[in-house]
Amino acid sequence: MDSIPKPIVGSAAPWFKAHVLDVNPQYTFHTVAGRAVLLFFMGSAARDRVRAAHAQLMTDPERFDDARSCFFGVTVDAEDHTAERIKTRIPGIRYILDSDRAVSEAYGASLSGSDHYEPYIMVLDRQLRVAGRYHLPDADKALALIDRLAEEVKPEDWAPVLSVPRVFDRATCQRLIELYDAEGGRDSGFMREVDGKTVSVIDHGHKRRSDVTIRDQAFCRALSARVNHCLRPVIQRAFNFDATRMERYIVACYDASVAGHFRAHRDNTTMGTAHRRFAVTINLNDDFDGGELRFPEFGTRTYRPAPGGAIVFGCGLLHEATPVTRGRRYAFLPFLYDDEAAAQREANNQFLGEGVGAYRQ
Repeated sequence: MDSIPKPIVGSAAPWFKAHVLDVNPQYTFHTVAGRAVLLFFMGSAARDRVRAAHAQLMTDPERFDDARSCFFGVTVDAEDHTAERIKTRIPGIRYILDSDRAVSEAYGASLSGSDHYEPYIMVLDRQLRVAGRYHLPDADKALALIDRLAEEVKPEDWAPVLSVPRVFDRATCQRLIELYDAEGGRDSGFMREVDGKTVSVIDHGHKRRSDVTIRDQAFCRALSARVNHCLRPVIQRAFNFDATRMERYIVACYDASVAGHFRAHRDNTTMGTAHRRFAVTINLNDDFDGGELRFPEFGTRTYRPAPGGAIVFGCGLLHEATPVTRGRRYAFLPFLYDDEAAAQREANNQFLGEGVGAYRQ
């Protein structure tokens, strides 16, 4: 019998960072969006009924392929790992060591201050919303739901993004490309929270891109004016948001020679980036292959604006830049926010690591 409150079907599942055994001691769960997820709150695989349900869930482990679906077992018993009662298999099958029970408590499998643990199975859809909750004897029903959800993704599905052509003219695009080629790019990192500070991290497995910061202030003002006149009114109309501020004046380059890419991420998940409201991608050229935007939570469709055109989307959306396979993709990539968010940015400057403030300009 359910005795601990759990997230209800249709609700957003809690996000968390946790120790995923053999993978990452600080695994960021929200990045798994875009596929169906089975969460098995095990407690301990030493218990007979948990072990039996686990075996049933693993009858066809190939269904968990990380493309359409994935599996996370949540254990509070470190001996599950050392005694090899559980085993990570990449792709698709991972186990969370929830020593402090924080994840189990967030999902209602455990109650703070109590040793009681209530094993159960939860299924999430590709937007990490609760799709189903099952007692252990109903593991087959959980698997049937996972299989149905895995078939839900359709290429014709649309993400909540805005496509705006003709933000920059060809001459502006060419000038930005020439600026990059003249200076050469610097390897750019991505923002991560480390010991309470927002720092820039380089990891070519996650992101491979080089950037040039535009330092000509007159040119920056001209670019800002184009965004103000060509994008701001459309964003106001589409999203009821007045984008009064712009962050970052960079030319970015994804180069096929190094398989330039940026794996799935969100743009506002650290204290130093929480003020960001909308991300903008303005492509500057079209003589490349690959390098498209994808929003995994909303299907497999990809987005590629024509040169000078923009794709605008909320910074909270999970998105990726697919690898460039031919040529170079050049882009102008600002973030937009408003006066209220500017106050938030100012308040959060204390959480910036060394050198990050300059990069955000």
